Amino acid sequence: MDTVIFDLDGTLLNTLEDLTDSVNHAMEEFGFPLHTIEEIRSFVGNGAPTLIERSIPQGKGNPSYDAVLAAFKEHYAAHCEDKTNPYEGIMELLAQLKEKGYRMAVVSNKFDGAVKRLCGKYFGDYIEAAIGESADVKRKPAPDTVYQALRELSCDASRAVYVGDSEVDIQTAKNASLPCISVTWGFRTEERLKDAGADGKLMIRTPQELVPLLLKLQGEG
Repeated sequence: MDTVIFDLDGTLLNTLEDLTDSVNHAMEEFGFPLHTIEEIRSFVGNGAPTLIERSIPQGKGNPSYDAVLAAFKEHYAAHCEDKTNPYEGIMELLAQLKEKGYRMAVVSNKFDGAVKRLCGKYFGDYIEAAIGESADVKRKPAPDTVYQALRELSCDASRAVYVGDSEVDIQTAKNASLPCISVTWGFRTEERLKDAGADGKLMIRTPQELVPLLLKLQGEG
């Protein structure tokens, strides 16, 4: 096992405050109710279109849906770095993985430009492929972004593992036939992850637990 495919939001980066601010900017612009950070926490994971669908009254049936989505994207593109930071221990983890020879990529349902921008800023020394939502590839839980990342890394799926924080990630890994390591420091509770099918033996509560688990999986393989 020599390749790690990471989710981004809720796994490597805590983006929740910036996402909440941008959603509420769009809500306020169109006169819709604002949302708490905990509400947005429960809405994220399936990309910007679904985030806005869950945030506005009547969802995609709302006549203002497209305009609200555009307003959110414009604001987020300008403010996605305001309050976002790597989770504690992530930079040390990535350095340790690189030192041990692991190849690393990110696949996300965030729009592709933001994914590449954020990964370039925070993880440029470690992440070799960063793939987000675009017209060219199906979003998670389809396995397409995972397959694209593996192609860009020239890595074999049989030697890869997926790391994420949500039910979308669990399903994505399953669809890509990869083991899924679920992290509990992100946007979902441990209980919700288990309800979504997370393997308790492949669940970590701090970044420091990842390398020992990878070594254990490698030994079992």
